[in-house]
Amino acid sequence: MKLFPIAFPAALAVALAACSQPATETISDAEVTATASTTADPQQVFFQHLTALCGQAFEGRVLTDRPEAAAGPDPFRDQPLTMHVRDCSEQEIRIPFHVGDDRSRTWVLTRTADGLRLKHDHRLQDGSDDPVTMYGGDTANAGSANRQEFPVDAFSQAMFTREGMDVSNSNVWAIEIEPEQSFVYELARTDQDRLFRVGFDLTKPVAAPPAPWGAEDAVDAGDAEEIRAAEG
Repeated sequence: MKLFPIAFPAALAVALAACSQPATETISDAEVTATASTTADPQQVFFQHLTALCGQAFEGRVLTDRPEAAAGPDPFRDQPLTMHVRDCSEQEIRIPFHVGDDRSRTWVLTRTADGLRLKHDHRLQDGSDDPVTMYGGDTANAGSANRQEFPVDAFSQAMFTREGMDVSNSNVWAIEIEPEQSFVYELARTDQDRLFRVGFDLTKPVAAPPAPWGAEDAVDAGDAEEIRAAEG
């Protein structure tokens, strides 16, 4: 029986060399997008998600209202709810929230040096400030690209106390967004069984509503705090 002492080592070397070649990996576009989302600043991505909606309006409905309101008319359940991403800049997004014909509410989301700020610009029908307006808070952590929370700030607590609304001194607001799917506004209280959530369907844009009351007089959220503080 003949052996092949030269050919066998040569064949083995070829096989080992082939095994030692690094495998070529392919990464899908979806994986690249997912990686970018996890490495990017979540607040920046969140702000971009909202900016992408600028100019559009959407209808919503109450998802949760706990504890349930007393028997009788409920404006949030009995009237159309519409949000309108009306004004957008690199620093601020203004989202009027209409409850039927009541155009008094605008959510104001602003970039700050430390994160994001949510304020509620409330106006009377003549466009003047509601006695309780520009309340809200700043983010306390990075949150996520889909949800940001805003604990009540000292400016708002002082106003709530002054206006006899101490119950609101533990408010925490939140905004959630699933791009091209849904937007949710939330109010909770840390020391009470209070949870209010209203959701909007982003798959079905609607006609833009009229301008919110006092829109032409709108001011920056930070400037509003300084003005009210100066007024005493």
